[in-house]
Amino acid sequence: MEHIRRFIPFRIAGPTLSGLWYAYLWMMIGALFLSLLLKWSRFEEDSLSTFTYVVHAISVLAGSFVSGKRSERKGWYQGAITGILYAVLLFVISFLALDSSFKGGDLLYFIPAFLIGATGGIFGKNARKS
Repeated sequence: MEHIRRFIPFRIAGPTLSGLWYAYLWMMIGALFLSLLLKWSRFEEDSLSTFTYVVHAISVLAGSFVSGKRSERKGWYQGAITGILYAVLLFVISFLALDSSFKGGDLLYFIPAFLIGATGGIFGKNARKS
């Protein structure tokens, strides 16, 4: 790993921004996996809604874990902010790409993003070496 860091000295310093970066990286990996699953299996797009929620939950958890691990204090707070920003960016992207309208029930998706993000931030902060 040191060899890679020597040639590519790229690191996002802010905990929330780095958490969002990792969250969207995991989301892209999960979307690729689901696309390959659609291509080479008998699944149909209608049956993948549960899997997409799982991919988003894992993405928020991974991103908030990184965010909590890189924070100086209050890992739950950094993780929760990462989860909320992930959900906001996801809604903005879906609004712009799919031309969908924002409904009042869509606010309920922010609650699991907050809770999963806070949990990941707590575990990330506790995984940090003191």
